[in-house]
Amino acid sequence: MNVISKRTLVEFYTQYPQAKTALEVWHADARKAQWETPEDIKRVYSTASFLKDNRVVFNIKGNDYRLIVHIDYKRKIVRVKFVGTHSQYDRIDAEEI
Repeated sequence: MNVISKRTLVEFYTQYPQAKTALEVWHADARKAQWETPEDIKRVYSTASFLKDNRVVFNIKGNDYRLIVHIDYKRKIVRVKFVGTHSQYDRIDAEEI
């Protein structure tokens, strides 16, 4: 998959260094993945949540952080929409961000 944009992840873990390893692992996994359906994601990330419009919420670092992406399965594109702490996540609308 083509992940857009890693810069968002880097900016986040620059501020929250304890998230770096987990986000780098997720990024590497996503780049290697060939996700065609939500079920493909669920096989690897059993705690992932699926929202409308092909949005997926990943629990990062033992659920310390949340990552929201939009996936275009046909084009093999994963767009990072949000990464944040739980309190930051609670202040946003995951289906609109």
